[in-house]
Amino acid sequence: MYSYTYDDIAERYIDTIYRLALARTKSREHAEDVTQDVFLKLLQSKKKFECEEHLKAWLLRVAINHTKDLLMSSWLRKTDELDESIPAEENEKSELYEAVMQLPVKYRTVIHLHYYEGYSVDEISGIMKIKQGTVKAQLHRGREMLKNILEAD
Repeated sequence: MYSYTYDDIAERYIDTIYRLALARTKSREHAEDVTQDVFLKLLQSKKKFECEEHLKAWLLRVAINHTKDLLMSSWLRKTDELDESIPAEENEKSELYEAVMQLPVKYRTVIHLHYYEGYSVDEISGIMKIKQGTVKAQLHRGREMLKNILEAD
């Protein structure tokens, strides 16, 4: 079994979880809330992890589930967004990042996990609990959408 301290895990993965939540929600506030919820769930969990990759995959899966719940919540659907752009981090100021943020959430998620976090199709399939073919199709469609967005600009 993999042993860890909460502080080590938080330090190592907080940015990863935050970036994934931001990519899915397009909101700093929601991303911060999701990140906090993920690490709170880790604290409350009695789950034993086989290795560090198992722990990271679990954290990403919990983040995906929390963002999905948030995006599907009736409260969020009944509120209006403020018309302001997301203040980007230094490494997020690129034209490509802005184009990725325009994609629908399912494409943003697989693009983020594959290109920003370095996961393979097989690993994304396990994390998201979808078929490998679905991941491949979403990556392909996401890349096509990105190409169209970037060419339009």
